[in-house]
Amino acid sequence: MADVRYAYGTEVYVVRACYHEDGTDLLAVGGAHSVEVLVVTQGSCKSIANFHIGTRITALAWSSKVTSPSVSDVWSIELSAAGADRELFILSKSSADDEHVFQFGGGMTGHHGKINDMTFCGGHGEESSRYVATVSDDKLLMVWDLNPSINIASPHSPIDEDSSSRRPQPTVYVVAFPHPLTSVNSHPTTSKELLVSDCRGSIFLTDWRTEWEEDEHDAWRNSNVVELVEPRALASPVIGVKSKWTGSVSWRRDSVDTVGAVYGSRFAIWDMGDLQGGKPTVTGVSFPEGGALFRWCPTYPEYFAIASSSPAKGAAIHLHNANYINAVPTVLGIAPHPLHVRTFDWLAEKGIPRIAAGVGREVIIFYIGTE
Repeated sequence: MADVRYAYGTEVYVVRACYHEDGTDLLAVGGAHSVEVLVVTQGSCKSIANFHIGTRITALAWSSKVTSPSVSDVWSIELSAAGADRELFILSKSSADDEHVFQFGGGMTGHHGKINDMTFCGGHGEESSRYVATVSDDKLLMVWDLNPSINIASPHSPIDEDSSSRRPQPTVYVVAFPHPLTSVNSHPTTSKELLVSDCRGSIFLTDWRTEWEEDEHDAWRNSNVVELVEPRALASPVIGVKSKWTGSVSWRRDSVDTVGAVYGSRFAIWDMGDLQGGKPTVTGVSFPEGGALFRWCPTYPEYFAIASSSPAKGAAIHLHNANYINAVPTVLGIAPHPLHVRTFDWLAEKGIPRIAAGVGREVIIFYIGTE
């Protein structure tokens, strides 16, 4: 079971696997100016779509409107992307149609800081591909309605001007938070809650469908159901520890009550069914130089993986099992110093879990093995 290596052509900034049932062999890769969609087999990768965006990709999310070519000859893909210029895009392609890019959310209507994460958040039903949430350094959570009932004229021209691109511009709900936001998660079992994390060590379970007062200063408090805190992360900036804006949070797929995160050199797991003042149920030591990404495995949900953005030890991922939380993690060495893991995700296909990691200008896909 050899690694699959895909030479991308530019630096790889974001990889996102498709977790929807009909697309578990699909992987989206965001680079310096485009998004490529790969079909991943046991021993190879094949590109089926390449969307030219013209700016570095900072976040990706899969829509539920997806059927892989391996599932049906009548296949289709749809995903959202964020660019470094703070524009947002819906990317689509099918067996019948070429790549199509629909641009929205830029200029005066959208974010004015780097967009760090995004997720579709309409739940399981017919609205599953209607709403996409984005979070940014500008301290704003924005939830975009991609199929609004009212048609607002676009403030800028779409990338392509054919008639099919003349869809209405999305409307947006905005929630302001006290600090820059680093990640946003939705859960397959809920259509109204989002997990939003900030750079200081706070995680908010936010009911985005709650009506909030636009003029009220603390609107974010009204819509938050639960606030989780990583006390050590909160304390670090206060006591003068050199603290980069960071924090990566992941919602366990099989348990709506379980949340994991990495802040600096520690990871934390919360059980929202047994909250003790919002403090973590368990914490542990991660990369001494600081972890950057935390991801639960979708197929073996007790597994989680953490990557560091520091090249100190080369490109490596720590693999943990939540059932043996105090055990030393398995260290998956991917590439030597000075390379590091800039981005990674679990594939959602059945069988032994695989991880896709963006390392330099390559996507490296490998099995983790199981006990």
